[in-house]
Amino acid sequence: MAAPEEPPSRDAPDAPPAAGTLDELPALDALGPSGTFRARNRITLTDVAGRPAATLGLVPRLYVRRTMAALRAASPPPAAERFALLARAGRIFAEDTIGGLDPAAHERITARVSGVPLGVVRAAAAAVTEAAEQAAYILDQARPAGAADSRSDPRTRRGSAVWTRRGSVFAVHAAGNHPGPHSLWLEALALGYRVAVRPSRREPFTPYRLVAALRAAGFGPDQVALLPTGHEVADTVLDEADLGLVYGGDEVVAKYGGSRVLPQGPGRSKILVTAGRDWRDHLDVIVDSVAHQGGVACINATTVLVEGDPGPLARALAERLAASADLPPEDPKAVLPVQPAGHARALEAYLLTRAAEPGARAWLGGDGIVSELGDGSAVLRPAVHQLERSDDPRTGLEMPFPCVWVAPWSRAQGIAPLRGSLVVSVLGPDADTGPLVDELLAEPTVSNVYTGSRPTYWIRPGVPHDGFLSEFLMRTKTVARD
Repeated sequence: MAAPEEPPSRDAPDAPPAAGTLDELPALDALGPSGTFRARNRITLTDVAGRPAATLGLVPRLYVRRTMAALRAASPPPAAERFALLARAGRIFAEDTIGGLDPAAHERITARVSGVPLGVVRAAAAAVTEAAEQAAYILDQARPAGAADSRSDPRTRRGSAVWTRRGSVFAVHAAGNHPGPHSLWLEALALGYRVAVRPSRREPFTPYRLVAALRAAGFGPDQVALLPTGHEVADTVLDEADLGLVYGGDEVVAKYGGSRVLPQGPGRSKILVTAGRDWRDHLDVIVDSVAHQGGVACINATTVLVEGDPGPLARALAERLAASADLPPEDPKAVLPVQPAGHARALEAYLLTRAAEPGARAWLGGDGIVSELGDGSAVLRPAVHQLERSDDPRTGLEMPFPCVWVAPWSRAQGIAPLRGSLVVSVLGPDADTGPLVDELLAEPTVSNVYTGSRPTYWIRPGVPHDGFLSEFLMRTKTVARD
């Protein structure tokens, strides 16, 4: 998701504790080649209400370089052992007490600090466990069918492609808007990369728990590391690696695109509703695509294009989304994200400014999207706007809450308004959508194409998210032996 990931108010290193002392708060430390490293430079992480929730130690540049050198000097365990260790780590991550937090406490503090609803955090934790347990299957799906996984494969006797790593050390600048992406970089560890993760200050709890679980399962401290750093040291983590993965907005994509660092930017996922079937048959799917997981993910729908008059669908969508309750993020019934009130107001002001530009009609959220909870935090409520044209630039405006732009579409426009999408879900009769689907599959800027009644957030292990990560991490070499 492209919205600001780490608002300044979240760090609050000088904020006084609401109760007790800083020493009583959970302490997140670096996990380096010699074990836990307690850095002297520490910041206090606050929850959505501004209350101190944990402390995070930030390591210096020299420590990063020494850690990355240790990872580079190490050799990975054999593949079968890696898969077994990953499966064991998944169970530890899901069941054990780590860093003084059992799974329930981990989920609650993650929700309170990140503002992501508790149910979303739980689902993401389950996805991480599933990815760890199915690592071998995921790699098997990603590997080219004609490639062997080692030179000992009998096919290399007559000459065969062998899947090999493009490097040995992989760095991750982790996302803070959602815990789910931590299931992705496990693929690198499964391939034999040594992995260093720089956590987001907004959500460091999941990567800390995961790296600790991997080590408890048997991965050595020279195989996977957690490196919290200040912004001035962050690029060193990437510079010292062979390949990297970063999350952010358009500026991150522009900075790293085409380099040895893979950027993961805004999803701008879309739904196309074609004529020939009543859109009411798909309303549940459309609502879920916009609001599922709090609307914070890149696979949530940002735009709905309608063949015909978009007004009735926009009205129905607004009515459904307006029913969402305002609850704190740790409430099991919460479905909307929560942020510090100041940050929420800044997001609201930006949305209202953009929505006030000509050519937009507000069906929901026209008077604002902030609902303060009275403790310094605020719920980000849904917004629905109808646009006059499908090529309006606001169809690409992605916000960290359920925010959708509904616009008209005609067949004469073809797939042009759908370009630049992580997911396009086409809802309508197969006979009508078939040619469009073929064009979307051939379009390089569209990553995933769904049809029927598939929501934009659908994903499972073994199918690519934005391509397989292995496509970036691996290459094929010809091996022929007598």
